[in-house]
Amino acid sequence: MEPIDEKELAECLECSARAEAPLSRRAFLKRAAVLSASGIVLLSRHAWAARALYTGGPRRRLVVVFLRGAVDGLNVVVPHGDSLYYDARPTIAVGRTAGTGGVIDLNGYFGMHPAIAAMEGPWRDGTLAFVHACGSPDPTRSHFDAQDYMESGTPGVKATNDGWLNRTLAQLPDGHAPTEALSIGPNLPRILSGKVAVANIETGRAAARPMPLDRPVIEAAFDRLYAGNDQLSRVYREGREARQRLTTELAQDMAEANAGAPSPDGFSSDTDRLARLIQRDPTIRVAFMALGGWDTHVSEGAAAGQLAGHLKPMADGLGDFVKALGPAYQETVIVVISEFGRTMKENGNGGTDHGHGNVMWVMGGPIRGGRVYGRWPGLSSGSLYQERDLAVTTDFREPIANVLHYHMGLSQPALQAVFPGMPRPTGNVEGLVNV
Repeated sequence: MEPIDEKELAECLECSARAEAPLSRRAFLKRAAVLSASGIVLLSRHAWAARALYTGGPRRRLVVVFLRGAVDGLNVVVPHGDSLYYDARPTIAVGRTAGTGGVIDLNGYFGMHPAIAAMEGPWRDGTLAFVHACGSPDPTRSHFDAQDYMESGTPGVKATNDGWLNRTLAQLPDGHAPTEALSIGPNLPRILSGKVAVANIETGRAAARPMPLDRPVIEAAFDRLYAGNDQLSRVYREGREARQRLTTELAQDMAEANAGAPSPDGFSSDTDRLARLIQRDPTIRVAFMALGGWDTHVSEGAAAGQLAGHLKPMADGLGDFVKALGPAYQETVIVVISEFGRTMKENGNGGTDHGHGNVMWVMGGPIRGGRVYGRWPGLSSGSLYQERDLAVTTDFREPIANVLHYHMGLSQPALQAVFPGMPRPTGNVEGLVNV
């Protein structure tokens, strides 16, 4: 077994601490300045929104779920048909299909971790696909840099000041609405920073928490202050409309769900809330959610343990999301990404260290699922990246670009604006999206 990388572990602890910290006033102002030349308005304690109104019908949408901390893709979609996998992971390998707690077989070679059994239905009905050996071409093993590159969409380029999901919003071929883009979480993520402003609500019960701006006396004062016809005043009124719209929908959700009882905290409650918002508000085009806790340097476990304990509620939440969306699932694509994978060999603490290649999940009504896409490089020492990690054979931007083109309607020039400098496609994900 490989010794644990103490330098990586120290960085992970620092990353975790930073992830929990609220935005400082300086960071708030910096984010606000970047967000939109058209103006900003608070939607929640750390959130902004403003856009022109959209009055059309239902439109196709994209939901991105980011697993922060680098999930172990080799234990999520397991190459159980290769004995080298079991040789490298004597205590954390997920068992073969015949054993107790073994993988859920997909195609005879790959299998799903049993903790994500909720995904068996979408796999069998052909709306869930995986892209293996997928990831960023940049070699960094730093969480900070890798997440930044994956969210900016420009691996290796630190100068990019906006996120690819925000650039996607700017390239959408039809009108916009105040609630077109929605981020669920306490802070605006890097992936949605940019010129197009977005709405953002907090997780759990905090989503509908009143703000000072909701007090009638303060609201009236701001209404008087921004009663004019200048650009900032118009943006303020549009932002207020976005907040009123979302808070009304959230209040209706709270009243109707579980006979008036609030949903329990956790991912399922957030995905259920997002599904209800989408059903009530067809103008939502893009949504983003992030989950932490995937940095398994110690005691990762196999069929049970730390990784399984995170995978199950995540997969259950996605399964609940699919059910709650109902017919809207046919117009929705969900992409699950993580900044990089883990080492092929387990370390001395029953975990795995920072790696390279990983697995991406792509699911939804428009997806041609029931397949593992990508070019599998193999697990022999000579096939591994730097003789320690699963190699990246499919740039993470390629499957996303397929979704943006065939599902969201972006032209090839628009794709170049979203992912500047993206290499020519390899064809590894051809047919991923139904045309």
